[in-house]
Amino acid sequence: MVAITERNDLGRKLESVGEGLIRYGLVIVLVWVGLLKFTAYEAEGVQPLVANSPLLSWGYSVASVRGFAMLIGVVEIALGVLIAMRRFAPKLSALGSIGAIVVFLTTLSLMLTTPGVWQPGYGFPFPSPMPGQFLAKDLVLLAAAVWTAGEALRAATGDSRAQPAPG
Repeated sequence: MVAITERNDLGRKLESVGEGLIRYGLVIVLVWVGLLKFTAYEAEGVQPLVANSPLLSWGYSVASVRGFAMLIGVVEIALGVLIAMRRFAPKLSALGSIGAIVVFLTTLSLMLTTPGVWQPGYGFPFPSPMPGQFLAKDLVLLAAAVWTAGEALRAATGDSRAQPAPG
């Protein structure tokens, strides 16, 4: 009986740590990648992805490559900050997570529009190292954003099953 209780306690502790890692890992990734959008190398790096996207290519008609990258960066940073506000503003955190869902769905759509996503000679389902595998990781970030949105929405509505955010 004691062993089961200890495993349950360990399970709860790991789950709590995992919740914090999911939420604040997502925050760190969004803010970090958002800040990188202010560098020339990152703006140039995303240019082929954006230019081939029907959802994003309009940006280059209103801003330069650097300017549009910075706009994307501001959005990513703002969403990260909103998600981080979960402890004292769960509604705003949920809004940030929903925005992140849109960002990651948009990023994943680039797998359908960017040349060179699939490994030459193999095609689907073999992603190329760049940009294919680079884009594929956004599936996990999308899942994190969906979870943080749901958890923050439950907290915002007073759902007793919603746990206080770790940290």
